[in-house]
Amino acid sequence: MNTKKTSFKTNHSIYKIILFVLLFSASAKAQIQKVEPPFWYAGMKNPELQIMFYGKNIAQYEASVSNNVTIKNVEKTENPNYLFVTIDTENLKASELVFSFKNNNKVAFTQKYSLKERRANSADRKSYDASDLIYLIMPDRFANGNPKNDSNASLTEKGNRQDPSGRHGGDIEGIIKNLDYISSLGATTIWSTPLCEDNDKQHSYHTYGQSDVYKIDPRYGTNDDYARLSAEMHKKNLKLVMDYVTNHWGITHWMMKDIPTKTWFNQFETFTQTHHRREVITDIHASKIDQEVCVDGWFVPSMPDLNLRNPLVAKYLTQNAIWWIEFANLDGFRVDTYNYSDQTAMANWAKSITNEYPNFNIVGEIWMHNQANLAYWQKDSKIGAIENYNSNLPSVMDFTLQSQITSAFSEDTPNWDSGLIKFYNNFAMDFLYPNTNNILVFAENHDTDRMNDKFKYDLPKYKLAMTLLATIRGIPQVYYGSEIGMGGDKSKGGDADIRQDFPGGWAGDKNNAFTKEGRTAEQTAYFDFTSKLFTWRKSNEAVHFGKMTHYIPENNTYVYFRYTDAKTVMVVFNNNAKEQVVKTNRFKENIKNFKSGKDVITGKTFDLASEITLEPKSALVLELE
Repeated sequence: MNTKKTSFKTNHSIYKIILFVLLFSASAKAQIQKVEPPFWYAGMKNPELQIMFYGKNIAQYEASVSNNVTIKNVEKTENPNYLFVTIDTENLKASELVFSFKNNNKVAFTQKYSLKERRANSADRKSYDASDLIYLIMPDRFANGNPKNDSNASLTEKGNRQDPSGRHGGDIEGIIKNLDYISSLGATTIWSTPLCEDNDKQHSYHTYGQSDVYKIDPRYGTNDDYARLSAEMHKKNLKLVMDYVTNHWGITHWMMKDIPTKTWFNQFETFTQTHHRREVITDIHASKIDQEVCVDGWFVPSMPDLNLRNPLVAKYLTQNAIWWIEFANLDGFRVDTYNYSDQTAMANWAKSITNEYPNFNIVGEIWMHNQANLAYWQKDSKIGAIENYNSNLPSVMDFTLQSQITSAFSEDTPNWDSGLIKFYNNFAMDFLYPNTNNILVFAENHDTDRMNDKFKYDLPKYKLAMTLLATIRGIPQVYYGSEIGMGGDKSKGGDADIRQDFPGGWAGDKNNAFTKEGRTAEQTAYFDFTSKLFTWRKSNEAVHFGKMTHYIPENNTYVYFRYTDAKTVMVVFNNNAKEQVVKTNRFKENIKNFKSGKDVITGKTFDLASEITLEPKSALVLELE
């Protein structure tokens, strides 16, 4: 027996097996470049799962799956590099599936796919509501917790804090390190502008032009970092709201390099940008071309417009949203440019989310300044019902109120339509809304002028604005930095000026406003008032869900009450540059048998028997006793 020869044959056979395995593995790896969603969850209410497989000529293969799982549909497009496989996950437990891809009845390669266990009571998660204060963060400008990720080799734009419109390095770690600061402000919820990857060559810091919607931008951290942020927030009883974008992606999104189908994005013969006149959506006299350009036109040249009328796109976005809810244990959504997309498709998208999570709140950016136009878009709107439309969108943003706050509090001399009458007129239109408690109220955000700049850094006016937000119906939202007097003028410095770095968020900052010791006297005055006001608000149900009665403003003073059967809060504004005396007899309907009111800021008690004296440009929030 020739042992050397036998050994050679054996080794040669082993070599061939190893080579085959390596080639097979390499072939499989090369064949499938992306799988989305990358994994899923067992026990979802909607058992249908559409999995997108992406790889060179993958459509030529026949797909099958293990575990006796039913494939309900396989869809191919004109692009052979995509295969959309829909399976039925009903009654499936958390497990690992194996997809096989055959060619001529032979398995060419396989792909593992995980169904994961959901968190207990995931479907019944509680969302944000009128008992919350939302703190809006632009993460790149908030705090740099990990300077090592300021730039990333795989992404084009590098960190450059010297460029006002560049990447400054704020990240997820920076948010985590300052959660106690946010809590101390009285905030209960964080809304962060988008965190998914944005590989634009410049101005990528706002992250609204996303290049991968299943991946956190590495300059912010990782997917696991985002999940860790959520976990750390929940330990502190904070809620996390994701800023979701259904209308568009970024021009550098990986699908733009190899579009799944020509109808994945809305395209005209030549580039067409939306005219932003969203009134045409509900205008019964509107021309079809105006409606088409509004909905299908691109927001800007760098943001391809998604076609949600395509069922593949609609399903992709729905599943992506649900995937993030489950993966990161989210508490709600804010949806950007909500009514720039097809209204029927958006109604279906919102319904799909709330079917899975009945308590999940979604607020849509409906940037319009007419109450009827806003109310049309809230779920169960009677205005929408005129056109047999229900948006299924739980909440909208009160842009009508936002536009009035900085102007009204700067109008010392009242006229028929100026000063505090603006607020009365705004709330007088609340009959149009199906749910006034579930409206987002705010004085500013990352797209608007900063109110402190508009107020010329007048602290009393800031206090008036915050008092209004803390005590009216709806869900209040505060923009990062306003609580320490930060400003910015969009007309002079563009978006970058209203998105400045939070002082203390970067090593070496001269001023650290995150700490009591680090705040200047001026910053302390802003912060202490805001913190006291919203900390009080956290435990007062009357201003969360109580009824509201208001009285026509007189002499630029405005009085309203928020009340339940158990508690009554009286709010009194003096918008004059001089002291005002407000007679109380007019308010007996709400004062009833109460004798006095205690101001929640100063602790001072006011006798309600005849009159209340207010200092210039001031407000009182009185808990009646």
